[in-house]
Parts: sequence; structure tokens; C-alpha cells
Amino acid sequence: MRGLVDRKGEQFAYLIGNVLYTMDDEPSGRLEGEYILDLAGKPTWRVVGDGVYAIKGLETIGYLTEERNENLYRD
Repeated sequence: MRGLVDRKGEQFAYLIGNVLYTMDDEPSGRLEGEYILDLAGKPTWRVVGDGVYAIKGLETIGYLTEERNENLYRD
């Protein structure tokens, strides 16, 4: 699992495999190559390294955190 964190450092989504989920555990898209696509398959953001940017203008959306094993954090 990797978190998707905004510029202020607040997590607003997360990736499990290549599926992007909201913080309400709803699927909202997927990571495919250098892009995050919405559920309809339309590119929403571009991923460069760990940075996530708007398609046009390269506005910074946030960044992906490093991979973590979610089983380590369960009760």
C-alpha cells in the first residue's frame, strides 16, 4: 500500500497494487504507467517518480509515499 499525500502532507487517497482508493475505501481510479486514470480510463494526473502532477501545467497535486506492508499495522 502507498499513500497519496497532498502538498500539505495530508493523505487523501491510497494505492493497493495499481488501484487508487479514496479514504472512504471507494475505488476511484488506477495507476497505469506514468498516469493515474479515473474509473472511465481517462488520464487524471501524471506520475513522475513519486510526484503526482496535473496533466496540463504540471501543477503539483502531491506525492506517493513509499510502499508499506499494511499487515504490520493491523491489530
